[in-house]
Amino acid sequence: MKKKYLLAPGPTPVPPEVLSVMSEPVIHHRSPEFVPILKDVLEGLKWLFQTKNTVMILTSSGTGGMEAAVTNFLSPGDKAVCIRGGKFGERWAEICNAYGVVPVNIDVPWGEAVKPDSVRAALEKDPSIKAVYVQASETCTAVAHPVREIAEIVRKRENTILVVDAITALGVVDLPVDEWGIDICVTGSQKALMLPPGAAFISVSDKAWRFNESAKCPRFYFNLKKEKAKAETGQTNFTSPVAMIIGLRKVLEMMKQEGLKQIFARHAKLAQATREAFRALGLRLLAAESPSSAVTGVYLPDGIDGGAFNKKLRDHYGVTIAGGQDKLKGKIIRVAHLGYADVLDVINAVASVERGLREFGYSFELGAGLRAAEKILFES
Repeated sequence: MKKKYLLAPGPTPVPPEVLSVMSEPVIHHRSPEFVPILKDVLEGLKWLFQTKNTVMILTSSGTGGMEAAVTNFLSPGDKAVCIRGGKFGERWAEICNAYGVVPVNIDVPWGEAVKPDSVRAALEKDPSIKAVYVQASETCTAVAHPVREIAEIVRKRENTILVVDAITALGVVDLPVDEWGIDICVTGSQKALMLPPGAAFISVSDKAWRFNESAKCPRFYFNLKKEKAKAETGQTNFTSPVAMIIGLRKVLEMMKQEGLKQIFARHAKLAQATREAFRALGLRLLAAESPSSAVTGVYLPDGIDGGAFNKKLRDHYGVTIAGGQDKLKGKIIRVAHLGYADVLDVINAVASVERGLREFGYSFELGAGLRAAEKILFES
């Protein structure tokens, strides 16, 4: 028998109690029975996003939320800063290009965070820029961008909005949407929200809604104005992902029981333990200066192919982690510690990586990573 362990940064494991409620008989999304369920979820999402604004639910992956964050607020010919520090930062620019929005790209070396002064300089150089698009956590490079500092720059400009992809950040680190002045915040179901893939969630500030009034980009399914109007009546604009919303109600209940501060502290501790474990094994961190608390990326030793390494862990040990994308393909591994994750998930991840490194001929002191992780997890 081989037990399987999902330790990738999305999809992430779903708690058994959430799977249980999601397996109950399906109810109709326009029935009176569904209205209070959706109402509970919408209120819970406000709590999670730390916002007074309506949080809309889209039946899509997180990329659908990203697309909606472009098409609902900009027009063809508008300019938008796109922080390109990884595949998902590049996605912002790709979406803009698809709708005729002109991306003003700030290219950041993979593994590094954007410098807020770069954003300030771009906005000062061209005051006509209408939006800044950034990742809170760039999943493919395991980098955390300085969202708070960028928000301080953007919120002073009445004609510019800040849009944050928080798909692997919301529910992992503190992102107080209203307090910081994040105009649009997007997340997805399959990360810290501990659900299967298939739903995106998006909050919009009053400032951003003013941009919606003049936005000319085409949109139909991802029409947030209609989505907001429906949400205020206890419905979604199109067919609701009923099982997902029922599961989310349970997730939010679990998260409230733990508390936001405790959730953030748990993720920080798991991330620190994972990083120190890999350092103890002599592995070089991908994001050494500004690491994400959702996922840790490390370079593999010379001569070890990341694809073969991940295949060994998956096929022989039942452990699924992530590899590198694009220019990092075959060079790195990424281990997640977000959502339904605790100390033993980190122990399992470190032990599995140690086992794989030994089988691939890398020389190190067996157990060094585990000791480093345990020192943080069990002694601090």
